[in-house]
Amino acid sequence: MLLMESEIIKSLTGRYCNSLSGYSRWLTREVAIGDIPMGGVNPIRIQSMTTTDTMDTIGTVEQTIRMVNAGCEYVRITAPSIKEAQNLANIKAELLKRGCKVPLVADIHFTPNAAEVAARIVEKVRVNPGNYADKKKFDQLDYTDAEYQGELDRIFQKFSPLVKICKDYGTAMRIGTNHGSLSDRIMSRYGDTPKGMVESAMEFIRMCEALNYYSLVISMKSSNPQVMVQAYRLLVETMVAEGMNYPLHLGVTEAGDGEDGRIKSAVGIGTLLEDGLGDTVRVSLTEEPEAEAPVAKALANRYERRAVSVVETTTQITVPEIFNPYEYRKRETYEANTFIGGHMVPRIVLDLSKANLKDQAILADAGYLYSPILDKYNMADRSVDFVYLADQLPSFNFPGNLKQIYNQATWQKLENKANCHPLFTLNEYADASGKCTSLNLVSLKPVDLSGELFSRIPFDETLVFVLETSAENGMADQRSFFFQLEQFDLKVPVIIKRSYEFADQPDVTALEQLQLYAATDLGGLLIDGFGDGIWIDAPSIKAADVTSTSFGILQATRSRISKTEYISCPSCGRTLFDLQETTQMIRSRTSHLKGLKIAIMGCIVNGPGEMADANYGYVGAGPGKITLYRGKEVVKKNVNTDQALDELIGIISTDGNWIEP
Repeated sequence: MLLMESEIIKSLTGRYCNSLSGYSRWLTREVAIGDIPMGGVNPIRIQSMTTTDTMDTIGTVEQTIRMVNAGCEYVRITAPSIKEAQNLANIKAELLKRGCKVPLVADIHFTPNAAEVAARIVEKVRVNPGNYADKKKFDQLDYTDAEYQGELDRIFQKFSPLVKICKDYGTAMRIGTNHGSLSDRIMSRYGDTPKGMVESAMEFIRMCEALNYYSLVISMKSSNPQVMVQAYRLLVETMVAEGMNYPLHLGVTEAGDGEDGRIKSAVGIGTLLEDGLGDTVRVSLTEEPEAEAPVAKALANRYERRAVSVVETTTQITVPEIFNPYEYRKRETYEANTFIGGHMVPRIVLDLSKANLKDQAILADAGYLYSPILDKYNMADRSVDFVYLADQLPSFNFPGNLKQIYNQATWQKLENKANCHPLFTLNEYADASGKCTSLNLVSLKPVDLSGELFSRIPFDETLVFVLETSAENGMADQRSFFFQLEQFDLKVPVIIKRSYEFADQPDVTALEQLQLYAATDLGGLLIDGFGDGIWIDAPSIKAADVTSTSFGILQATRSRISKTEYISCPSCGRTLFDLQETTQMIRSRTSHLKGLKIAIMGCIVNGPGEMADANYGYVGAGPGKITLYRGKEVVKKNVNTDQALDELIGIISTDGNWIEP
């Protein structure tokens, strides 16, 4: 019988994190992994995974050293069979010979025998409960309670030898659930849900505890950041209920490359770090593995200096019963000016107040391309909805569907106010005699809700809040604002605004920092259903990059789809083709297919299961061979690599989803 999330958890108990209105790290059990312990009061650890063939000892050693130099504190290496597991001893010996003592993690999927060999060599093994001793054939089965328990007993018999070896050798273990590789048994009872992910791991945790083994790290990975966040939260809730506090390994699987990979990773990982959850971070990018560590460090370092705090308010904040951190529910608002709020997609505001407002070409940064010959604008797929001009007046006509925002004093003086709207301070709005008849934006902070001034403002359905914060724990501060709006039963649409000032750092650029921080701060609210628009204020970043980052955040949170989504694994020793080159080749032919999700997987381990909810899949089947999928269904097997992309496009065309670029 399929269990629905709403039947399992009716309301927030508050046990998945220490505080929803401030920052406080959840204290976990310390687990020894070689000489670098994880959890407890230790720093958030950084790790990544090699992409070399595990049988290439020297190549793997040299890549491992590059990863350590880039900041990795643990290095994971795939061991798909016994021969690779045995070669881990040669890799470890060569690393020690070169003075590198980094703890190694063996990555195991289908082969218990390989895990048992590796556990005698390396400091940690990773097992996936969905395919370690269970099966994944996409069969829908019905189990009686007795049959289900019988399966658990069978798995225990296959799993317990590894646990005993880990105990004897002092080897740690990560129980790593992946959303896309839940077993048929778990799927049949719990469905493709965060609850299924949690139960998949909990079954193995309980087996470990039955054998008095506690050196565990747990992960709940998904290529969908929303699913990932919900699963980790539910995992902590479940562990706490059973008296457990194992460290958490955070990661968004198959995040992709470039901007997309960084933003998607930050939405998932950053949201949980904001909740005080997470003891180690791996950012999965379809790039060289040494490129992952600086990104992971940039995310984690933000919290090494983060003080425990609560929001600044004189009002007691109560978490509304309607808020459920394990399910998505968009906050209910009215629709202002038939444009923002209600069922509309989140809107984007871009600050062009410092731009050259004498040249129509500057609107290209906002997604509006001006043709001087035709004297008209063409909208791109990623065109912003508002531009903020402050007190600057343009000398040309704007496109009719791009709204302009002015500071209220300047707006009052405009002769033609069509498509122009005022931005008020709270004080200005309370005292204003002249307001826009269609849309009024009011800037405020969460602390303002408890002030006398807020009680004086008039409410009607032209009002939209622009929510700012200066708090160090800005996401929690802004989240508390939404909780208070629920208390007051206010349905006002809210544009979430965050301001940033960055300079390039040795390991990450200013733009990368913006992508990571904004995706955390704004994405963490959006995946919980908060926010009707976003406004990124980043004067040091090019306006076009701010636009791209804004749309990327909405795409990663599934709030507003504006481009093709690529679910691309980060490559490892199992990969059967050049993932970076292939991803770029597929992107070059399909990037115009707005709304489609295309998975690019290096091997069958990261194939039909790991690509989760992709529409189409391109999966390595053997040297020079590709298997093509529609969803989780094989369409064509063993296609030659030089023909595979054309064949994929043919499948997309047959389904009626192809559009000529």
